Amino acid sequence: MTNLEINKELFNIEAEQAVLGTIILNNEYLNRVSEFLRVEHFYDPSHQKIFAQILHNVEKINIVANQITLKQFFESDPSIKANGGALYLTSLLRAASSIIDISNYGRVIHDLALKRELAMIGEDIVNRVYKSEEKASAEEQIELAESSLFDLAEHGNSKKDFRSISVSLKETLDKTLLAKQRDSHVSGVSTGLSDFDKILSGMQQSDLIILAGRPSMGKTAMGINILVNACKFLNKDISEQKDKKAVGFFSLEMSSDQLAARILSMECSINATKFRNGQLSEAEWEAVAMRSAEISKLPLFIDDTPALSISAIRTRARRMVRKNNLAFLVVDYLQLIRGTTTRSSENRVQEVSEITQGLKAIAKEFNIPVLALSQLSRAVEQREDKRPQLSDLRESGSIEQDADVVAFIYRDSYYLERKRPPENDAEKFHEWKNKMQDLSHKAEVIIAKQRNGPTGSINLYFDAEFTRFGNLDIYHN
Repeated sequence: MTNLEINKELFNIEAEQAVLGTIILNNEYLNRVSEFLRVEHFYDPSHQKIFAQILHNVEKINIVANQITLKQFFESDPSIKANGGALYLTSLLRAASSIIDISNYGRVIHDLALKRELAMIGEDIVNRVYKSEEKASAEEQIELAESSLFDLAEHGNSKKDFRSISVSLKETLDKTLLAKQRDSHVSGVSTGLSDFDKILSGMQQSDLIILAGRPSMGKTAMGINILVNACKFLNKDISEQKDKKAVGFFSLEMSSDQLAARILSMECSINATKFRNGQLSEAEWEAVAMRSAEISKLPLFIDDTPALSISAIRTRARRMVRKNNLAFLVVDYLQLIRGTTTRSSENRVQEVSEITQGLKAIAKEFNIPVLALSQLSRAVEQREDKRPQLSDLRESGSIEQDADVVAFIYRDSYYLERKRPPENDAEKFHEWKNKMQDLSHKAEVIIAKQRNGPTGSINLYFDAEFTRFGNLDIYHN
């Protein structure tokens, strides 16, 4: 079957004529189709022009679009003149006489337009596969095809329109009421860390949250902690498997089995190295067996594919939204993601900008919080006070610009440990040891930017042995 034969089957001229004629007779009927019907959904080019002119009259210049006001347009436009000009206007009005429900006809036009778009996507897929000069791999072409199909499925080939303020106000008040009903006053997704939740009010939908720090500060550990806590929080009152809300972790640095070992270490209070060397006691094996059975029931998904592009992450996130009801995403870490441009020192800033914009787009498109871990530049090490600042964000100011929240993780003990004096200098060593005992389990999270809330610092408990963060008890010794 040729392309022409396919196209002939995917339009309905009579339905298009009936819709146009009915709207010209009574412009009030436009309200019944304007929510979903667009100019490009009409197959006949002259019908596209007529519908565009109706929209122009009614919505732009605020005059009625009827037989009188449209007559000049029908007589002057060359393509419509070829159809009969003013006589065609009369035939459109006749086509409207038997209309019962215009929205049904509008849906027919809309459905056929989507089918034409679907056919074109299929044709593009085939053409790309057979193009000899096409350098994209099969996997990249699958991601591109999935992206096109998802856009068509989600948006029906139409753009988002304005929303009434009443809808947005209701959503805001619903979130406020939810926060009021919870003891923690969390309106978003909980991190499981009460002081962090308090300053953020939880991780908000459509927010891009950057958690940055120098190597070995505990970024990945904190990301895993938040991931597991968020998964438990999102599903605590959900019993049906089909209603579960998934969380996803893109790990571009560590393998999935390393992450699983960290999660077990955190949940079972067993040193992660024991999972590598197998030196677990009987009691520890029992604890691991029990906790792993519980954790395996969580809708928690890990993708450890290295060097993913931002477009691949977006495509895979779409798949998780569709299949697993994705509600929260963690990416570890930002600098390991590839952009679409070729990496070089000259365009690395542009590439990082594309990546941060892509992560923010994921958060907005799927209406979920996205937590992206990020490295910091070495400039931190050159200062006396090594607490990070926004200017330390590595490679691009766009990270700060695109993020809704920028948080830094900082541990004094990391730097103090490297200043260990010799043990034969008893006085200095004893002083150093006392300081290490005070600081070894303390971590500071600095909220340097929050688009819709306060900035400031919070203290957390950190247990390096079990790669675990928790709430710091400031009331008891």
